[in-house]
Amino acid sequence: MQTSRFLVTGGSQGIGAAIVALARTAGHEVVFTGRNEQLIEKVAQETGAHGLRADVSVGDDNARAVDACRERMGGIDVLINNAGYAYRAEIGNLDVDAMRRMFDTNVFGLVDITNRVVPLMKSQGLGDIVNIASTSGMKGAATGTPYGASKWAVRGISQCWQAELRPHGIRVTCVCPSEVQTNFGGNVGRNNPNKLYAEDIGETIMAALTMPRRALWPELAVFANNPWKED
Repeated sequence: MQTSRFLVTGGSQGIGAAIVALARTAGHEVVFTGRNEQLIEKVAQETGAHGLRADVSVGDDNARAVDACRERMGGIDVLINNAGYAYRAEIGNLDVDAMRRMFDTNVFGLVDITNRVVPLMKSQGLGDIVNIASTSGMKGAATGTPYGASKWAVRGISQCWQAELRPHGIRVTCVCPSEVQTNFGGNVGRNNPNKLYAEDIGETIMAALTMPRRALWPELAVFANNPWKED
């Protein structure tokens, strides 16, 4: 893979931070966004990437992020749409406003920032967009109406973009991780060596990006091979 210019949303922790670190180790330029100033500074210091405090659900923040990429890197070759969070509730006891707020990040924010990046990619005749969905968007589950719906939406959006952007040399890949050991949703203390780590998803994404440009991996799910094993 040639040296590329990455924009990673939600890059201050978890899967996003793993992607930032792997991309920098491979010699790529990286701008990443996040909402926690301390976490942003930590990842920036550890990796040498440029961190920017920005909320993907805010259009002006997305505009600032794209402008920062233009100013610091001269453009964007790879967009990693990673920012997202989970709200879960049983139907009959579901806060629709909370679901809307989550969609502002998981779906509408993803669409808004991509809408700003695609013209740059079209002008250069190439690019990669990686949308982080979830296996929750591949199967239904109790309490999964809000979060699962947002990730089903990401999968459908990815397929639409594939149809639109392949003629422009732009690849769109949708990645659906299973449970990953991060503090996603506030869960901590899950250091089970047999379950997935953020680095596993990052390595998978980097592998997909290194495929020859004539090849497209449209969607892939990533599961732990044997998460039930006691170690």
